[in-house]
Formats: sequence, structure tokens, C-alpha cells
Amino acid sequence: MSEVGPLDNLRPPEPVIVLDLFPEERAALLGLLGSVTPGQWDAPTACAGWSVKDVAAHVLADDFGRLSRGRDGYRAHGPRPAEPLLTFIDRQNAEWIVAARRLSPRVLVDLLHRTSEETQAYFAGLDPFALGGPVSWAGPEPAPIWLDLAREYTERWHHQQHIRDAVDAPGLTTPRLFAPVLETFVRALPVTFRNVAAPGRTVVALRISGDSGGDWAVVGERNSWTLFTGDPLHPDARVTIDQETAWRLFTKGITPEGAAHAARIDGDQALGQLVLQTVAIIA
Repeated sequence: MSEVGPLDNLRPPEPVIVLDLFPEERAALLGLLGSVTPGQWDAPTACAGWSVKDVAAHVLADDFGRLSRGRDGYRAHGPRPAEPLLTFIDRQNAEWIVAARRLSPRVLVDLLHRTSEETQAYFAGLDPFALGGPVSWAGPEPAPIWLDLAREYTERWHHQQHIRDAVDAPGLTTPRLFAPVLETFVRALPVTFRNVAAPGRTVVALRISGDSGGDWAVVGERNSWTLFTGDPLHPDARVTIDQETAWRLFTKGITPEGAAHAARIDGDQALGQLVLQTVAIIA
């Protein structure tokens, strides 16, 4: 097991503040949808069974949900008796997509423009450092609002990528818009390792290569795992993966086995392989 000392340059990660990125991401989405041809609206995406139009409708549903639940405090329904949360979410999403197929692309785009403004006004009124509900894939504890907003940003960003992939448009991968996505996704690492015993100090490093990537490490001590930024000198395992593979891995767009072909694992192979099990969406 590693001895982590001052020379390891590990430090707690900074909050990921994304409020000013929402308008830029949505403007890019609206510009993209404005260029989609009639035939491309029906193109299949990485979301099984969903077309480009369906994914756009799903983003709209997320906006409606944030405004209804968060801004308006409206909770009209929830899971059925004994229905698991994930099953409820999948059912709710599917029901919405079927209903939204009645909407024209123009109606969808108009609504996405309006909900962008309304969600931005709502988000701007929140205290980013107040505690809210958990972000499930980052841990069961109440999370600061900034993490919930960062999660929301990653949701919008990666669904836009699904549309871009489907219509063969360039990715939204400038560091300003992409780096915060990866900085948020890596918050899932401690949950990935939560069932791994760490009787001594254990260090697993992750390097995501590319202009939007960086260096992180999870440190296990007394069977608790904590995320840090920085490049540890002597980790027990080190995983290096490119930024394109990383976001797809964290959103289940590529399997751990597929990601392994693009990754380099040094040191303890079992610990390194576990990094490739990280999921940063509700799935």
C-alpha cells in the first residue's frame, strides 16, 4: 500500500461551478438542432430506441422536471408501490417520449429556447453552497447545490453529444465546456470503490488525457475512499484513458471491456479495472 506524503501533490477537488455554462451549452444545442435536416430527426442515437428528436424531447423533459419540482415544488406522482426508483425513472422517461412524438421539431426547439431561459433564472437564484438532495452516483449524502447543477450540466452535455454523434456533427469538446463534465464525472470514483477494503492506505490514480482532461486519485484509508486532484507519485494502480473514451465510459456509451482496449493500467490490475466500472449517470 502507498504512503501518501506532501510530495504527492494531492489536494481536495475544487467545486465545479457551471452556472455561466448553461446558456452556452443550450445555444450550441439550438444551433445544432437548427441545422438538422428533416431526415436526421429520425436518426437513431446511442440511447437505445431513441431518435435525435426523442433525445431532444428528453432534454426538454429534464427542463420541465427541474422547473416543476425545484422552482414550483410540484410533486404530483412518484414510483408505484414497490416500484424500484430506476424502474420508475425508466418508465417515466419512456412515457414522456411516446407523448412527445406528437410534437413537431419546431415546437420542440421553441420550447427548449424558452425552458433554457426559465431554468437559467431558476438556477441563478440558488445558493450553490447550500446542501440539497443526494447526487446518487456520487454518494448517498446530501450534496451541495453546485454538484447537483454540475450533474444537470453533464446531463445536458452528454445528450447533446448523442445528437451530435447521430448527425455526424463535431463534438462539443472545447475545454471550457468539456473539462467541467469530466471534473464532475470523476466524483463517482469513491462510490465505485465503496465496497473495496482498504485496511491500509491505498491510492488509485486516474489520468484523463486530452485538452479537457486532468489527474485525479482516490485514496482508501480505514475502508473509506476520498477523491483528490493531482498526480500521486507512487499509486498502487494508475489508469490512463483519453477524454473521448472517458465520457463515453462514465455514461455507459461504451462497456468497461471496450474502454479497456483504449486504457493503460499500471500497477494493481484489479484496482485499475475497477476504475473502468465507474458510472456517472443514474443507470
